[in-house]
Amino acid sequence: MTSPIFLLNQSRIAVIGLGYVGLPLAVEFAKRYSTVGFDISKKRIDELGLGIDHTLEVENDLLQSVLIKDKSAASNTPGFFPSDDAEALSDCNVFIITVPTPTDKHNRPVLSPMLAASKTVAKFLKQGDVVIYESTVYPGVTEDECVPVLENGSGLKFNQDFYVGYSPERINPGDKEHTISKILKVTSGSTAAAAEFVDQLYQSIITAGTYKASSIKVAEAAKVIENSQRDINIAFVNELSKIFNLLNIDTQEVLQAAGTKWNFLPFKPGLVGGHCIGVDPFYLAQKAQEVGYHPEIILAGRRLNDSMGKYVATEVIKHMMRKDLKVIDSKVLILGFTFKEDCPDVRNTRVIDIYEELRNFDIAVDVYDPCADAEEVQREYNIKMLEGDERPDPDKYSAIILAVAHQSFKTWDIKKSDRLVVYDVKGVLDKDKVDARL
Repeated sequence: MTSPIFLLNQSRIAVIGLGYVGLPLAVEFAKRYSTVGFDISKKRIDELGLGIDHTLEVENDLLQSVLIKDKSAASNTPGFFPSDDAEALSDCNVFIITVPTPTDKHNRPVLSPMLAASKTVAKFLKQGDVVIYESTVYPGVTEDECVPVLENGSGLKFNQDFYVGYSPERINPGDKEHTISKILKVTSGSTAAAAEFVDQLYQSIITAGTYKASSIKVAEAAKVIENSQRDINIAFVNELSKIFNLLNIDTQEVLQAAGTKWNFLPFKPGLVGGHCIGVDPFYLAQKAQEVGYHPEIILAGRRLNDSMGKYVATEVIKHMMRKDLKVIDSKVLILGFTFKEDCPDVRNTRVIDIYEELRNFDIAVDVYDPCADAEEVQREYNIKMLEGDERPDPDKYSAIILAVAHQSFKTWDIKKSDRLVVYDVKGVLDKDKVDARL
């Protein structure tokens, strides 16, 4: 088979992993190329086969416009064919792996999804094929960890029979302005020709353009520091929030005043969760420790940010005690459970830290989030959320914590009283209506 490196228009794309990263990418490619989307979740494939995306990253109308339900047609014309059958990958010559890269309970990188995806791709790898990784990793994973799996599973020789590239994802879940085609894409490849092909492939769908890194390791490192930088900056303002609280100064007002300087960075305090910012720094820290360096700032930022849920819960309890409200056996309402506003993603949400700390004080905690999937929250966190469109009655609670700034919450008429503590984690409610805010 002729190498797609020299035949861009004959590329047949496979996207492995159809989550928040993979699906938007697959749909964008499907506008120009024959594209197969593979995911091990039958439930996810069945949903996409109906033209529905529960993550809300792709509009259903757009998904349905590129959807192909006949596998035989998928290899000949532009369009998107979703499947949980790995055999659907057999006709593809460009494989893009977009599976999650989580950490374990000890915050150590978990590469098993990437390695499993690589093993699957290896079964269908042919002469001249290209494998591109988008998952966030520490420098060296693509060539040192994944390539051997591809070689062993295919019997082919790296950079002789097949090639690899790395183009880190830059998806921002829930962001309808900075969509995939509007975000500049970093690209790289294992040879000069492979790098050029990968760059041209992404240029064909990314209107914002591309940046070709000098090597795969440079591209890997660039990605992992993007979120590490944000994590450290947020940790700084979280620490400021704790200090200013002790000084009885409103942090939001301080940041607003400081923001009048042209080069002040507008970071805000808050919970840092999700599958990127709250995870990626541990990948860089792991690699640093492997080569004999103990990262201080990176891990200090992680520790501080991971402490914020417990801090919020403690502050709420303090305010309840100041109002002479019963703490043990009281009821508290948490508004929002997803890791960010107007997004259904509950992976690595740090709202769970608030919930668990309140429960440690024998407080009955209700969680209400119209954006989150109740079944997923029950399955992953063992929490039964309040359901239904009817808003919970504030009079039933001793405290309300606005944890996630969903647009729907901003219209609620919530205000503090002698019998109710209101804590605003996101700083979006009127100051005179809340007892405290980060």
